[in-house]
Amino acid sequence: MTTYALELDGVGKVYPPPTAVTALAGIDLVVEAGETVAITGQSGAGKSTLLSILGTLERPTSGTVRIAGTDTSALSDPQLSEVRATRLGFVFQQFFLLEHLSVLDNVATGLLYRGMPGKVRRERAAEVLWEVGLASRTRHRAGQLSGGERQRVAIARAIVGRPAVLLADEPTGNLDSTTGAGITELLSGLAHDGTTVVLITHNDAVAAAMRRQVSLVDGRIVADTGLLGGVA
Repeated sequence: MTTYALELDGVGKVYPPPTAVTALAGIDLVVEAGETVAITGQSGAGKSTLLSILGTLERPTSGTVRIAGTDTSALSDPQLSEVRATRLGFVFQQFFLLEHLSVLDNVATGLLYRGMPGKVRRERAAEVLWEVGLASRTRHRAGQLSGGERQRVAIARAIVGRPAVLLADEPTGNLDSTTGAGITELLSGLAHDGTTVVLITHNDAVAAAMRRQVSLVDGRIVADTGLLGGVA
């Protein structure tokens, strides 16, 4: 039996009143290790909800979510936290950098739950900052960085633990085209090291740079280039 990086089977998400919104309706999705996947669609299509459920930040109302073959519905909240800390990396639109910390220490926080000594965490952080082209900015505070640099710090923090899966929400949003292209190339390159990348984007160029594009409309997959014919 094949074990996939991510697998959704009949996943639905309904938010109760007063919202009373069906965000996802019967999503079937299989993502193999090392794939790069762009999730596209208009605002309100369910993209962010799908990403949150893939990352175990939300539980589905119905259906099954498997990460590396493990049914997440059978896991307790502490066990899900461990999955997020050891298998998943997240890049959020807001970055969530700690302004009072240096770039190096911001990235090192990505290893806080790995049980590593502080010195080892900083060594790992320095290595990944070199990989994302920020070796000269390690001692700077987050507030001293440009938008593109802050995004690279957020990515470095997400990948410092070498997660099996990287989930990114609009990783090039609000960035100039040159900086955005560099970040897209960086994310695409992670697949060469075996990292699975799933990202949300409204940018056609970013979506095209991923090997696979999955399009949502009203909480349903309407197109998937990973499927024969490109239609779900």
